[in-house]
Amino acid sequence: MTVRLQDGSAGDANYEAIGVGYTGYRQPDPRIAQAIAGALGDVRSVLNVGAGAGSYEAAAYEITAVEPSASMRAQRPAHLVEAIDAVAEDLPFDDDFFDASMATFSVHQWGDLAAGLGEMRRVTRGPVLVLTCDPDLVRDFWLYRYAPLVLDTEARRYPSIARIAELLGGTATVTYVQIPLDCTDGFNEAYYGRPEMLLDPGARRANSAWSFVPEPVAAAYTEHLARDLGDGSWDAHYGALRTQPECQGSLVLIRGIRD
Repeated sequence: MTVRLQDGSAGDANYEAIGVGYTGYRQPDPRIAQAIAGALGDVRSVLNVGAGAGSYEAAAYEITAVEPSASMRAQRPAHLVEAIDAVAEDLPFDDDFFDASMATFSVHQWGDLAAGLGEMRRVTRGPVLVLTCDPDLVRDFWLYRYAPLVLDTEARRYPSIARIAELLGGTATVTYVQIPLDCTDGFNEAYYGRPEMLLDPGARRANSAWSFVPEPVAAAYTEHLARDLGDGSWDAHYGALRTQPECQGSLVLIRGIRD
């Protein structure tokens, strides 16, 4: 049985606490959206699982959204469909109900990955998309020098790409997605060339891994980053990233299709 917190959050993060102001920092990036649209292809009905505030729910599709957290459902813009209160592991739909389904920055928080992906496959006729991060690459980001426990947490929580592909069954295609310098979807690596953003408590709160680190430790991490930004040490090591148009980090899009 999936354990749910007071606001309905069904994963390991409490979005009643960390979801405040989420949409101010996590807006869908048009270039990532383009990659998702290309992977969805010519479909009409799309299920978004762990839909949150509705990122990447394009108007071109008939979207059905599932989101267990009341705090996140309340932040969905008025022009999007109302999200259904349900969990990935128990989707309230018939077999082969949707043309396609997707989960973006969601699978690492599910209580039972196999059950969740199995349910997505069950209710989907066509492609199942998972936008996630490769745990083998998470620690390659410069933030590991400043906040190692944050990225250790991310690497531990993200399922392996091979595991996701295996659970999707059929044929899986794995595409590493370039992260643009001005990325509007504020996951940690989105700030690869804008390090000052990670001094913003709201930006950190919109990345759930920070919530697993004790507050005094997180404060020491940000103080270290602030010092290195103030005295030029960060720029001496990483300054070229401030003008690098794109970065290939850990962001990955997995597309599973039945054989």
